[in-house]
Amino acid sequence: MAKIAVIGVGAVGATTAYALTIGGLTQEIVLLDTNRPRTEGEALDLGDSTAFTSPVRIYAGDYPDCQDADIVITTAGANQRPGESRLDLAERNFGIIRNVLDRLTVHWRGGLLLVVTNPVDVLTYAAAKLTGLGKSRVLGSGTILDSARFRHALSAHAGVDARSIHAYVIGEHGDSAVPLWSRATVAGIAFNDFCRQKGIAPPGREAITTAIRKAAYRIIERKGATYYAVGLALRRICEAILKDQNSVLTVCSLLEGQYGYRDTAFSLPTVVGKNGRSTALELPLDNEEAAALKHSAAVLKATQERLGL
Repeated sequence: MAKIAVIGVGAVGATTAYALTIGGLTQEIVLLDTNRPRTEGEALDLGDSTAFTSPVRIYAGDYPDCQDADIVITTAGANQRPGESRLDLAERNFGIIRNVLDRLTVHWRGGLLLVVTNPVDVLTYAAAKLTGLGKSRVLGSGTILDSARFRHALSAHAGVDARSIHAYVIGEHGDSAVPLWSRATVAGIAFNDFCRQKGIAPPGREAITTAIRKAAYRIIERKGATYYAVGLALRRICEAILKDQNSVLTVCSLLEGQYGYRDTAFSLPTVVGKNGRSTALELPLDNEEAAALKHSAAVLKATQERLGL
């Protein structure tokens, strides 16, 4: 009987709870937020939807209700403002997540922690250090959304189902994200070779890379926040965990020497199952990608140091 706690019931947290509800993955969802009336309202609204879904109990709770949660998802924190980068949120959200974890760990008997609060890479590293849960049991949502945006862009260019495309974005979930163009394939065929077979021009790499990195800015300028795609991304991570699928997802976790990096956290294609992360994979990189990853790691390390981590 799986149980998931969602801490932070703003747009992302509420949409995640909705995605989990219609996904039929769990029998119990507890929602926590400092805005109790809003949290109760979301729980009541979601509860009304369960006549159309698999049975699931949804309610507003507090930290003691998290004690037996299999997965705790934390989305609590300040949102990006128009023109603000994810790294600009570091100081504000580090204090928030530290307070959340201090209150959570008093009651929680353990499970998997899924960090969504931005800057997600830095805060995943902080959460792993603060809780002592280690590399397997603390995951960040990382670049799973960036990778989905990459696949969507390639799908639109090539006219093929995005689910048939393998393409990954690694490094920071942010302005230094690294799309792995050299590894993008369709049916095992390199993406540019696939385009040649179809008689279409290869895609403009610079334009698509910029679009991936700036997608959140465009959405925030127009509607104030991003939440639909990330809600479904989190449902996908939870599915891989609760069904022990050993799926390869670009989530964020502590590194232990991949590409020579340690004592930091960023996204790599990662095998995810019931115990969280089992293996973070190293894909061959071309020289440009290796240089971009080095820059991305340096950006994240500098933010960690600024926070005293």
